[in-house]
Amino acid sequence: MQDTKSTDGVSRRTLLKGAAGATATTILAGAADAAANGKPAAASERIIVDGLDAWPLSEKFLRLMEKGGVDCLHAGMALYGFGSVYGFAHEHPDRVTVAKTVAEVRQAKADGKIALVMGSQFARVFEDAAFRGLDYYLLGSIKQMVAAVREHKAQGLGIQGICYNVSNTFGGGCLEHSIPLTRAGRHLVEALHDNRIVLDIGGHTGEQTSLDAIEISKGVPVVCTHTNFAALNPNARAISDRLAEAIAKTGGVIGVTAISAFHYRHAGNVNERRRQATFEEHLDQYDYAKQLIGVDHVGLGPDFIDGWGVEDPADSLAFPPWTLAPGVQTTVEGFENISKLPNLIRGLQKRGWTEAELDKLLGGNWLRVYEQVWGA
Repeated sequence: MQDTKSTDGVSRRTLLKGAAGATATTILAGAADAAANGKPAAASERIIVDGLDAWPLSEKFLRLMEKGGVDCLHAGMALYGFGSVYGFAHEHPDRVTVAKTVAEVRQAKADGKIALVMGSQFARVFEDAAFRGLDYYLLGSIKQMVAAVREHKAQGLGIQGICYNVSNTFGGGCLEHSIPLTRAGRHLVEALHDNRIVLDIGGHTGEQTSLDAIEISKGVPVVCTHTNFAALNPNARAISDRLAEAIAKTGGVIGVTAISAFHYRHAGNVNERRRQATFEEHLDQYDYAKQLIGVDHVGLGPDFIDGWGVEDPADSLAFPPWTLAPGVQTTVEGFENISKLPNLIRGLQKRGWTEAELDKLLGGNWLRVYEQVWGA
């Protein structure tokens, strides 16, 4: 694939190659540097990144994040939009700020605030742009989609997915793993890279679409913000070893979810009574990731959501019963919400995770990717 030119005329591949080299010694301003040398960061230096939560921003969730020690949240803003994120930050100026760069994340930490990073799990807005008006029949449809990506970057979009469980204009969702990335999907991936937006694949996006996206992402780390491992439980929302290894080879990161059903539910046990996954089952996910792809490529991606009830989802087009059990959805025992993060840390320590390894898992890995893609 030829290098795609960025807006200032510098090739994306050259730009990111230079950024990767430049960040080798500066990436985490102390905390990750210590981890890279096998030395743990001091608790005051560690920057904890919640790699994905879709919990609507509220005073309740803010208190939970503060109790859990979170410094940076990737907000799955598809549920509430740019305006809500900026509005929430405006309502809590002493506790929250929106961050578009890693430097701003670090500054928020220094100021005692939680940095909000904006991302979207849905690509519907870019579909709408591509199909707007009569240009659907003309070459202008791609131009409109690319322009929409550029506009969203200007508003603060930092992370973007391709599909949400079911297929769309761009490729296949996780319920249809064999569907490839489409022509429109290739343009979307290129536009995200050109605008320095982190590409989020796997998890909700199907395997073949994800592998195709990786193939045209040479030199750019891609991530899976929130998933589990199919080798431990073959849930449709979990990813294969093959895809996990492909993501790791890009230099990317895989976030682990705390959703109970993804730890035990699959097509072969749809009649099994709903249960809460155990804490040990959850810890197994991190141990498996470390063994399979290495500690440099695993992070937090719990996907906590407040208010899931009996109407949620479990029997919908996007969430059939072999992905989620009917009834109230639960998160794992002992890590029911982000305030329980200290439990997770203690559990991993008991399993032999070193402080340097925890530095990477708890935030260093996410910040490395953010800085490589966004720039310092």
